[in-house]
Amino acid sequence: MPDLLLELFSEEIPARMQRCAAEDLKKLVTDALVERGFLYEGAQAFATPRRLALNIVGLPVKGEDVREERKGPRVGSPDAAVQGFLKGAGLASIDQAKIESDPKKGEFYVAVIEKPGRATQDVLAEILPAIVKSFPWPKSMRWGAASKEPGSLRWVRPLHSIVCTFGPETEEPEIVRFEVDGIQSGDVTYGHRFMAPEPIRVKRFEDYMQSLERASVVLDSDRRKDMILHDAKDLAFAQGLELVEDEGLLEEVAGLVEWPVVLMGSFDEAFLDIPPEAIRTTIRANQKCFVLRDPATGKLANRFLLTSNLIAKDGGKTIVGGNERVVRARLSDANFFWKTDQQVKLEDRLEKLKTIVFHEKLGTQYERVERIAALAKELAPIVGADPALAERAARLAKADLVTEMVGEFPELQGLMGRYYAMLQGEHPSVAAAIEEHYKPLGPSDRVPTDPVSVAVALADKIDTLVGFWAIDEKPTGSKDPYALRRAALGVIRLVIDNERRMPLANQTKKALFGLDAMERGMSVKDRGNLPADLLSFFADRLKVYLRDQGARHDLIDAVFALEGQDDLLMIVRRVEALGRFLDTEDGKNLLAGYRRAANILRIEEKKDGRAYDEAPDLQIVNDQGQIEEKALAVILHQAKQEAAAAIESEEFEGAMRALSRLRQPVDAFFDKVTVNAEDPGLRANRLRLLNDIREATRTVADFSKIEG
Repeated sequence: MPDLLLELFSEEIPARMQRCAAEDLKKLVTDALVERGFLYEGAQAFATPRRLALNIVGLPVKGEDVREERKGPRVGSPDAAVQGFLKGAGLASIDQAKIESDPKKGEFYVAVIEKPGRATQDVLAEILPAIVKSFPWPKSMRWGAASKEPGSLRWVRPLHSIVCTFGPETEEPEIVRFEVDGIQSGDVTYGHRFMAPEPIRVKRFEDYMQSLERASVVLDSDRRKDMILHDAKDLAFAQGLELVEDEGLLEEVAGLVEWPVVLMGSFDEAFLDIPPEAIRTTIRANQKCFVLRDPATGKLANRFLLTSNLIAKDGGKTIVGGNERVVRARLSDANFFWKTDQQVKLEDRLEKLKTIVFHEKLGTQYERVERIAALAKELAPIVGADPALAERAARLAKADLVTEMVGEFPELQGLMGRYYAMLQGEHPSVAAAIEEHYKPLGPSDRVPTDPVSVAVALADKIDTLVGFWAIDEKPTGSKDPYALRRAALGVIRLVIDNERRMPLANQTKKALFGLDAMERGMSVKDRGNLPADLLSFFADRLKVYLRDQGARHDLIDAVFALEGQDDLLMIVRRVEALGRFLDTEDGKNLLAGYRRAANILRIEEKKDGRAYDEAPDLQIVNDQGQIEEKALAVILHQAKQEAAAAIESEEFEGAMRALSRLRQPVDAFFDKVTVNAEDPGLRANRLRLLNDIREATRTVADFSKIEG
């Protein structure tokens, strides 16, 4: 079956856009084809710094023929109805319609409409210009004289040519003819900008890929990545060194070159006195180069690897020399920042934080530091930290924001603070907390374990959440400009991974007090509602977290339905214990018994217009009840006491075991006892007994929320 080759050749496409753009192109074209009934066997999209390419295999030569029968008016209908039918069906006269008979409706006209399938080339010529013109680039531009015209083409960089061919493997493919803003589709592309800039005539995808390879263009970005990675490792190994791998940088560099050539440069060993993270950040940010380390010591080497886009005649000496000059200049700057910053202690920088606005409604960074320090001191005993160390760490945590190094490389905040704290003799836990209080930054990021780090990290995130809740800047839909969902998940992971007990309601109230919300324009009513609203947000984030861990969403809802659930660690343990219990036969049968009791209660309470939430009268049970009823009442009383005691001591497994004793008496009760007895008093008491079953299960969870 025929294949499609499409290439859009332009000036440089930013590396960060390439992979997404290739996938967008594939989706837009294949979706448009499928929507028109053109199915295919497979599709691949590619990107280089100068081109987007798409190959679709297994397309039909033309679409399927369509035959449609359209029912018309009855024979003898008014002329207006007949004329409307003819126009809608595309018939010249009623003689072109056939007449069919229906026993009930009589004779009526039927139009048989046959449409031959459209040629695939015609459909492609129709859909591709529209896709090119409306392509979803994050940023795009107009160029040349045509840019003055309204509706002119926008592209990420000037679009130069379009290749579009279609045809079977056994025949010469044809050019799919169309035009976009004066650019005619054809079968000519271009090779490497410097090493093979001449035009290349191509046919189908295999020929196209081979032609580009001969013209020094590697089309597949993943292959370019592999080439860079292997060459980099080989070069490092040859020098007795090891590559410091960086997937993000590798992806970016592969998007900067069409023919990767890895070269090695060096810098003065004296620069190795700079913190290794600063060296790596400097070389990565400014020159897109990889750093190397000594595998024996793990320390950085005074070497770096760059990726050139061509095979230089001098073996790359000029290219390496140019990069070495830039790296030397950048490392000189970093060295200056490093030495200059050491001349001022972190605490002496705090005054400058008064000039940095954190948020216009939440004050300066200095004010925020004061709040975080107070909250970290409060949290310290809860997480097992020294309050004085936690307060000290929190007070210094943001000081590196006003250092020269962080001013130049904001991504080093926290880390540079740790270095400066160690140099000025701070306690190791204080230094660690300065770096780690930002963590975890995402679901895969490491969670701090040092108690001081945990206290400051919790204080930082809780202050952020309470602050933005107080000024009504909550996440909405997919928008979360202040990363509040990430902050809440950070709190959850800090508490759970470190197995710390921390009732959230108290901490949010303390943070709110520190914020001094009344002076921020909040009403008393708003201030009172904020903790509950924020706890609801935490509940939603915890549900997401637990679902990602494999927990059932209904069990999470069942535990959260109980009042006063704000201890994250205990919620998780209760959900886990409930899940294990419901996986047993006792758990499944008790759930079935609960549902039976709850359904009867719901029906009878609705019918009677009242709730049967009083305790059952045990005297009535003893005097009038059946054996099964008496047994249930006794075991219910015992199970409720045992479960409540187990919950009190946080023995959730014990609470489940206590409830499991209800299985047999509940089954026997429903088998032998008629709830709706003729005696009104006995009936009401039995309904109260059913309510007691419901209340017994509520010691661990709201069973009404459990599915399945």
